[in-house]
Amino acid sequence: MTTNASPSTLPAVISAYLAASERRDVDAIVACFSDDATVLDEGTQRRGLAEIRRWREDVDTTFEYTSKLMRWSAGGVTDRAQRYDVTLHLQGNFPGGGVDLVNSFTVRDGHIADLRIVPATS
Repeated sequence: MTTNASPSTLPAVISAYLAASERRDVDAIVACFSDDATVLDEGTQRRGLAEIRRWREDVDTTFEYTSKLMRWSAGGVTDRAQRYDVTLHLQGNFPGGGVDLVNSFTVRDGHIADLRIVPATS
């Protein structure tokens, strides 16, 4: 596993997702995902582009926040897919005001096939 803090060495689709998230550009965010992608956030699973779009629209209208890349690592490769764990520090107007979240991306064929967002454990 490789650990890094530089966003410039992330896969292009993850960099595009993070940049679009900062801009609150839902169209650009959704374009990063495969048609059958899944997202798990706050214990709720979303499947497909329509559900992912609704999730991001809800997140972006409910909270104001900034995020900072803390670190990332590349995990294993399975079935033509590569996993990346990206830890972000979010600061905003949500309960608690600040949190470190691990965004576990599975990238396949240049798109995000799965994204799981969970609180960092350390």
